[in-house]
Amino acid sequence: MALGRIAVRSLFPAVKQSLRSGSSWAAVPMGPPDAILGLVEAFKADTDPRKVNLSVGAYRDGEGKPWVLPSVRKAEERVMAKMMDKEYLPIVGDMAFVDCARKFALGKESKALAEKRVASVQTLSGTGSCRVIGDFYARFLGKGAAMYLPAPSWGNHANIFKDSGLEIKTYRYWNKQTNGLDLDGMLADLQAAPDGSAVLLHACAHNPTGVDPTPEQWKTICKALKARPGLSLFFDSAYQGFASGDAEADSFAVRYFVSEGVPIALAQSFAKNFGLYGERVGSLNVVCETAEEAERVLSQLKIIIRPMYSNPPAHGARIVGTVLSDPALETQWRSECKMMADRIIAMRTALHSEVLKAGSKKDWSHITSQIGMFCFTGLKPDQVARMTNEFHIYLTKDGRISMAGLNSKNVAYVASAMHECTK
Repeated sequence: MALGRIAVRSLFPAVKQSLRSGSSWAAVPMGPPDAILGLVEAFKADTDPRKVNLSVGAYRDGEGKPWVLPSVRKAEERVMAKMMDKEYLPIVGDMAFVDCARKFALGKESKALAEKRVASVQTLSGTGSCRVIGDFYARFLGKGAAMYLPAPSWGNHANIFKDSGLEIKTYRYWNKQTNGLDLDGMLADLQAAPDGSAVLLHACAHNPTGVDPTPEQWKTICKALKARPGLSLFFDSAYQGFASGDAEADSFAVRYFVSEGVPIALAQSFAKNFGLYGERVGSLNVVCETAEEAERVLSQLKIIIRPMYSNPPAHGARIVGTVLSDPALETQWRSECKMMADRIIAMRTALHSEVLKAGSKKDWSHITSQIGMFCFTGLKPDQVARMTNEFHIYLTKDGRISMAGLNSKNVAYVASAMHECTK
């Protein structure tokens, strides 16, 4: 016992000191603030009337205000009118929603769905889907298996998969010279990835760059990865319908891989395209080779979910399920989603025009060639610092801006600042 106490004292001096101070947590260090949420707080504290927030990935209307889609409001009214109970959902979630969600992604005529070889569960939005598949990979590929992310990727991807027990590696994606896709580098890096690794692909509207492969490039990528059956492929789809305004076009990559017989996992989020940011509505789908395999995979997903969060929330899933199961509501939603996408596309055109009008001689064509909510401007960290410190324009240090934060009232000011900071 004495030896045990000596070992504890020598191994855990911080705990020893914290106990002396009277608190078990006195030695817990202060963690760094979240990069994006920290910007939000700084923006709120800024009293300059010119301030512009281009950091947060949430849609804003032409007045800079949050917008709830009318189709979503209508669906919510129907859900509320049913006076449903508040009982727990099953571990897999609301299966009526899950069925609508996977048909939305894979297509109603999907052969994989018809053959019942897709294991699907409702999740806590896209983040929850990533965490569940991360834990699945850690269990069945092995702790320390590599997860290959595009360089760059959404900032939270690395955190999620690292905490799942995977080793984070990257493949080339962004070409700094062209502000476009480094297809050759991407293919070379994925060809070199060892069997037993997982690979994350953005289904559309790549975050943060806004650079997507063309359909022909996707076919090339699919051919290369189909030849690597030892790799586990995972698509993260957070913007279907919201990227181009066409949900079918935005699902091209996912549907093409599945049609080519390539097994994939797919995360879906309905935060952006349905404006349901706070409802945490998501789905995880694993396309398997047989129905029997899908049943086994589903059983393991349930085992992972049960101790993690037990079961997902009902309200948002019921809203999405109501929209996607009603032809008239779905048509209305598609129109509203296209309107959001079109406003962002219009802001891309306006920003490109205004930065040239401000006098810039640089090539800003990537502003309009990129797609989705985000634009990777190419601004360097010191230029980003000037944007914030001198012009009170808040964006992430990698130069990413949320196009949804632009409107007719501030786009010229932002463009002028970009010109001044890149002279």
